[in-house]
Amino acid sequence: MAVTATDPHRAIEAIFRIESPKLIAGLARIVRDVGLAEELAQDAFVKALERWTADGVPSKPGAWLMTTAKRSAIDHYRRSKLLDRKHEELGREIDAERQRALPDLELDDVIDDSVGDDLLRLVFTACHPVLTTDARVALVLRLLGGLTTDEIARAFLVPAATIAQRIVRAKRTLAEAQVPFEVPRGPELEARLASVLEVIYLVFNEGYSATAGDDWMRPALCEDALRLGRILAELAPQESEVHGLVALMELQASRLRARIGPSGEPILLFDQDRARWDRLLIGRGLTALARAEAPGGTAGPYTLQAGIAACHARAGKPADTDWARIVGLYDAIARLAPSPIVALNRAVAVSMAEGPAAGLAIVDGLRSEPLLEHYHLLPSVRGDLLVKLGRNDEARAEFERAAGMTRNARERTLLLARAAASARAARPASGDSAATLDAG
Repeated sequence: MAVTATDPHRAIEAIFRIESPKLIAGLARIVRDVGLAEELAQDAFVKALERWTADGVPSKPGAWLMTTAKRSAIDHYRRSKLLDRKHEELGREIDAERQRALPDLELDDVIDDSVGDDLLRLVFTACHPVLTTDARVALVLRLLGGLTTDEIARAFLVPAATIAQRIVRAKRTLAEAQVPFEVPRGPELEARLASVLEVIYLVFNEGYSATAGDDWMRPALCEDALRLGRILAELAPQESEVHGLVALMELQASRLRARIGPSGEPILLFDQDRARWDRLLIGRGLTALARAEAPGGTAGPYTLQAGIAACHARAGKPADTDWARIVGLYDAIARLAPSPIVALNRAVAVSMAEGPAAGLAIVDGLRSEPLLEHYHLLPSVRGDLLVKLGRNDEARAEFERAAGMTRNARERTLLLARAAASARAARPASGDSAATLDAG
């Protein structure tokens, strides 16, 4: 791999972003400490910048980085006078690699067949329940997504110092809790896998419908989550819910180009130009959904949500949507993982299948739910249903209330516009509850 004299740093940074998850995973298997593994990987990157800028990028950059990092590990244990046995093990491993070495440390098998197992262990370690949700998200994006602290901070609109502190605390917590670097087995696997999937989908949703800031979406986060989901599907092909999550993200991501207008304004589901939906992503999503729904498995919440997304993807126009099936899928989700938000989304589907009055009756029953007290989509959905019933004054108040709750500037503008339109009663509603039908 060659780089020009004008862009070596950019090329090396791109290589490191690709290789760093595998590098950290392989090192963590050896040193049994995620924090130390990342430090060793970063040290290897610094040495690569020094060496490759002058000599060019070797043909096997991942192997070069791994060998360099392992030598740094030996130096670390020597300096710390830790575990002579560990020192000997690492020394023997380096000696074996030297025997296989090509010129300039370009090794054939430094990153070997265990890389998949190592990555899977790293996923489960970074998403361990001993960490807070925010810490898991930050650590996954750092270790597996290859994002810098500044990039994560910009994505979530928080100070870089906050993200740095989360990552440092997370690594310290893992070390102090002596979390084993392994894939859980038996009954623990299902619960731990649920934590992994939750983190990936949280990242995707923050990109798909940003909770705060000036942008309606942050597509880069969607891409990061999709990449992580696809990697996980390759590492754990037997887990149907992994394929369900990938299907859900692929199908939702297919709408990204159609969800914003020329000025960045939100475009709701019923108003979207479906010709702009990405047919490649839809095809990939439907393929992943078929794997998730394969005979012998039990559909979980992500697979069921993917089924709902597939109903939208298969409809050439809004009127073709199979709303009765969507109601049934929400019923199934409610049985598996009941929540007020699921009930709210089901109410929207009921309103489309049976009429706005039926949907409003369900929504009114949710108004006393504590978990929805500050959830802006509750008054937003209610406002949409009131518009359809011709109760425009009430709808205006609901849209204004929703606008006061949201922290996203684009969404606030949309809701205030709907409030003004309701006050004028100058045009019919679009048929889409604000963001609910297309918010993931």
